Parts: sequence; C-alpha cells; structure tokens
Amino acid sequence: MLHDSEPKPVEDGFPFVLEQDSLADAMGAKLPNRSIGIIQGDVGGGKSLISQRLTYGLLENKAKVLVITTELTTRGWVEQMESIGYSVTAHIASGRCMVFSRYGTIAESIPGAGLRELMQSRAWNEADVIVLDSGSSLMPKGLDNHQVIMLMQEMRKKIAEGRTVLLTMDPVEVENSLLHAFRSSSEMVLDLTTNLIGGELKRTLLVTRFLRAAGPVQSSVGWRVEPGMGFIVDITAVS
Repeated sequence: MLHDSEPKPVEDGFPFVLEQDSLADAMGAKLPNRSIGIIQGDVGGGKSLISQRLTYGLLENKAKVLVITTELTTRGWVEQMESIGYSVTAHIASGRCMVFSRYGTIAESIPGAGLRELMQSRAWNEADVIVLDSGSSLMPKGLDNHQVIMLMQEMRKKIAEGRTVLLTMDPVEVENSLLHAFRSSSEMVLDLTTNLIGGELKRTLLVTRFLRAAGPVQSSVGWRVEPGMGFIVDITAVS
C-alpha cells in the first residue's frame, strides 16, 4: 500500500530516472500517463531487459508497478533483476511492486491468463503502470477487424482511469492486424535492433514514437547491460 506521506507520480506522467544511467534524459524523462507503450523486437533483442530497466526506474520514483511475466517464474524474475543490480525486494515487501507469473512462484502453471482476464483483475486496477512481458504471448488469436477494435477500446477504457501499460512484443507471435492496431494506437513505440560490428554485438533502441514526452527524445539510443551495473547507455551510439 502507498502511504499518504510518500510522493506519488505526477498526473502527466511517471518518472523513470536513475542516477546510474542517462536513459531518462534521452527518452522523454517520464512515461506519459493514460498511455500504451510497445517494446518490439525479435527473440534475444533485449525486450525484457528494457522492460526491467523501466520497471526499476518507475519503482525508484514511487510508481506502483504490476509486472506480468510469461517467460520466468516470479522468483526467476526477481533473481534476474537482482543479477543486473536492480534490487526489488524492498519494493515487493512494501506492496509497490507486484509480480505475477504464468508459471507461479517456482514452476506451477496458472492456466487461462490472457489479456482480457488480466485487465479485469484487482491487481491491474491497483497499479499505476502494468508491464506485460511478453505481451505478445497474452494476445487473443483469430480476431476479426471488429474484434480487434473492440479489444483496443476495452484497453483504452481501462487506461483512461489513470494508468499506463507497457507491452513487449515479438512480431512472430502476434497476428499482423492486431500488432498494427497496437502500434498505431500507442503513445510510445520502441523498436529494438541488434547488429554484429567488429565481432561485438551492438544493441540499439529506436524511438519510433513518443507522444506527450516531458523532456527531449533522442531518435536512437545505443545500450548494453552489465552484470551488477544494470542498463548502460552507449553515448557513442546516441543520436
């Protein structure tokens, strides 16, 4: 539970700044409130790492965050955060960070957890920001155009109440019409690319769209993650 004496995220957005990196300086300073954000990339592109960096920054700036992971157990997600220097134990203990997994705490499957079911959950309604990793694996299948529109309207109604949703998306997992609907309707679209240069893997975050930004937005951000140090902006690759 949030205490009345604690600072709360401002109405126009949720800060995610951290002293140890300059990502917020390069990417709008805050996530806009009442918005949808897409982090899109192929397998191994770094979608989960970007979502984990944003999650930790939001928590450190007093937002209440719900994380849904479909790839790790809850314990695995916490251990992954700890391994890159992002300790979330205190945030979980305070109730500021809620983590749920398709696989439970260790490896017990929880069936029937789709996007619509999650939107109706109590935890969703209590959070400032919801992070779905991966969002693409939670998407319904076989929707026609009308059903796609209805799903987007349903999500818009939920976030209009004062929350933001971040989804990691693998384009291979999502039907084209649904992926297009989410990208065209989102306030923030981040595309992740990787290139092998001189035998070294270079990762780049492309800011395809960022509406209602509270600060400057760079078109691309080079980055890497170091164990125990977390997210590091490669200043030679920022444009």
